[in-house]
Amino acid sequence: MPSLSEETNGRIERLMPGATIGIIGGGQLGRMMALSARYMGFRIGVLDPTPDCPAAQVADFQVTAEYDDIAAIRELAEKSDVLTYEFENVDADAIDQVRSLAAAPQGTDLLRVTQDRVNEKRFINDHGTPTAPWKAVNSVEELEAALDEIHYPAVLKTRSGGYDGHGQTVLKSEADLEQVRARADHDGSFPPSILEGFVDFAFEASILVAGNGKDYVTFPIVRNEHRNNILHMTIAPAEVDETVAKEAHELALRLAKGFELAGILAIELFITKDNKVIVNELAPRPHNSGHYTIEACSFDQFDAHIRGIAGWPNSRSCSSPPSWSTCSASMWRRPVRSSPTIPNGTCTTTARRKCATTARWDTSPC
Repeated sequence: MPSLSEETNGRIERLMPGATIGIIGGGQLGRMMALSARYMGFRIGVLDPTPDCPAAQVADFQVTAEYDDIAAIRELAEKSDVLTYEFENVDADAIDQVRSLAAAPQGTDLLRVTQDRVNEKRFINDHGTPTAPWKAVNSVEELEAALDEIHYPAVLKTRSGGYDGHGQTVLKSEADLEQVRARADHDGSFPPSILEGFVDFAFEASILVAGNGKDYVTFPIVRNEHRNNILHMTIAPAEVDETVAKEAHELALRLAKGFELAGILAIELFITKDNKVIVNELAPRPHNSGHYTIEACSFDQFDAHIRGIAGWPNSRSCSSPPSWSTCSASMWRRPVRSSPTIPNGTCTTTARRKCATTARWDTSPC
């Protein structure tokens, strides 16, 4: 991905305060991006179909339209100096069409890789980094051949779309395969998919890496616990062997350099019982497992993202406290900033207008 300077052919080396950043997507991540950008002196525009969405509440203006509305994306670009996005399911072609109007330092190659699980796995492997064994499959026949190689248990995922367990089918036996056969078209075909072998992991982890297209820094590796395929708790830093922390750091830098990353990239990991580090998937944006950085670090993931797309120098990577955790909790009827039951706890609410069911609790020992 180009740096801001490369994206603008040297016209803009660094984005200066007073410039406008347009964010595609107005949810909780967009809101926190906007707040970081505000502190740096930038103006904010947001594209989102929901009026008064969370990000719009702290922005200068909102374009209210669907994410694939080309005219709306053009309007946002016309009013912005730089474009970014809060989620990966953005129309890369639409962004390419407006790059003459507003710079897109993250580029669109990053989107095209992370939007397609086969492209993503191939990119990761091509950069010397292990993943679960996988095969691209488009039919029952191809799936059967892939299972002969990968074996049960495995998981069948659509190549694009789906998150938090959606668009996925776990295959543990012939009975599960029969259900896929029953759903397939008459010729045995189904939507383009990927078969991934199971990883016998000890726990799940993640690491954030930030860049400005030239220089890159990582945050500490963290441990993640999920419930019902949703992130429930993050513990930072993860208590891991030094070799695991070093490998996570090095693979994050390899991938960042491969992308020429501008902004932030979240890398979800499996840590095996024999201390191997395996990449699960990538997210080209701030990540829920990085929310701890808001309170634990002097320089959080949203600051890192905005600095990266603005072409600003990277700050030193975050040094988190000896133990810090972030967890999801049922939201109270009123937003709160502190916990009445958790010592030294703070609460970050998502400001969603409809399904306001979660918040983030952050706790530290000091």
